[in-house]
Amino acid sequence: MNHLPLIIKREYLTKVRNKSFIVMTFLSPLVMIILVSVVAYLTQLNNEKVRTISILDESGLVQDVFKSNEKTTYNVLNDMSLSEAKIFAKETEAYGLLYIGDFKDANNASKHIQFYSEESPSLTLISDLEGQLEKKLTNLKLLDNGVDVDMINASKININIAQESFEGEKTSKTDSVVKLIFGGAAGYLLFMFIIIYGNMIMRSVIEEKTSRIIEVIISSVKPVQLMFGKIVGTSLAGITQFIIWLIIGSILLTIISVVFGINVMESQQKEMMNQAMTNPEINEQVQNFVTSFYNLPLTNLIFAFILFFIGGYLLYSSLYAAIGAAVDNETDTQQFMLPIITPLMLAVYIGLFTVIEDPHGTVSTVFSFIPLTSPVVMLMRIPFGVPLWQQLVSFVLLIGTFVFTVWFAAKIYRVGILMYGKKPSYKELIKWIKY
Repeated sequence: MNHLPLIIKREYLTKVRNKSFIVMTFLSPLVMIILVSVVAYLTQLNNEKVRTISILDESGLVQDVFKSNEKTTYNVLNDMSLSEAKIFAKETEAYGLLYIGDFKDANNASKHIQFYSEESPSLTLISDLEGQLEKKLTNLKLLDNGVDVDMINASKININIAQESFEGEKTSKTDSVVKLIFGGAAGYLLFMFIIIYGNMIMRSVIEEKTSRIIEVIISSVKPVQLMFGKIVGTSLAGITQFIIWLIIGSILLTIISVVFGINVMESQQKEMMNQAMTNPEINEQVQNFVTSFYNLPLTNLIFAFILFFIGGYLLYSSLYAAIGAAVDNETDTQQFMLPIITPLMLAVYIGLFTVIEDPHGTVSTVFSFIPLTSPVVMLMRIPFGVPLWQQLVSFVLLIGTFVFTVWFAAKIYRVGILMYGKKPSYKELIKWIKY
């Protein structure tokens, strides 16, 4: 008799009715939303803060460089000594004092420039000040050398190489960024899902094994059915938890936005719109981003994500279940976790550092066919355009490896769930497979 549906139902209900599962399901989004809201609120306070910087320019050459904006106000001091400027800056509670001494040679200007403040200044602010001074002093140096700066600026040519495939499909640099974002997000989501819920499956097996419940269950259920039922049941519980997180997170985010007036996305959108309206280059970048999004093979991405996500998760879940059956406690699992974690970490690194540079290169292509790395690497490659036959071959290899993994994992599971008080070794596991 096929007991698989009953096992899946039992495993699912056991997980969703567990107190820790219920608490984490409702508490996790609350904690995350609170953290995001606090960060957004502090960022909003930081953005609203206006810094006042006093400037004492004894050279009289660069004081006109600095223009006040929404976040920084520059106050030029005249007819003051350095000591008087310091006292004035303290009394007016200025963020800092930028002192520019009287220099004769622009090459030695940095020796005559100093920033005074009560606390360590912002690195971004210092970099911005340095950039403005460097630009001004460079122009002064060019003028001293008899070079027409306006002519140089007018002679600058910006190059934006148009990209187009041999089939006539237009692309851009933004396409690569959008493809990396979607591919990286898909691969990373699979990686985290495997780690979180694979460990949940392993702990579930260990708990039932140590409580001896497994001895009763195994008398009427085949080990492979029990293992597969645990994998599917735990997966469904994980999907349920993920959906609840999305719903609760959306509701809490809306409530916090209305009650406290914190809306990070809206403020970012307004800022982007303002920049796009005032800067034609940013407007063009936004349009390129939207165009790149619609140029993605969305249908292919959705189906491939579902298939490789399920295949990769089932493959690694069977290994987690086998490890849980082989040991008596979580401490003993450490020696068996490295062979599982290593391919996953390798897949992420290959995806991030190789796929973005050469998505159709030898390394990327090979690792997108290896079953232990293909779920992550292939999901990162697909946005860049992978032939359908490569996707099918990779998926067939993945499913074939999953079937093989279930076979030998079931053998370990069959023997391991009834083993107590003995730490298994790799040699011992090989013997169990031969039984």
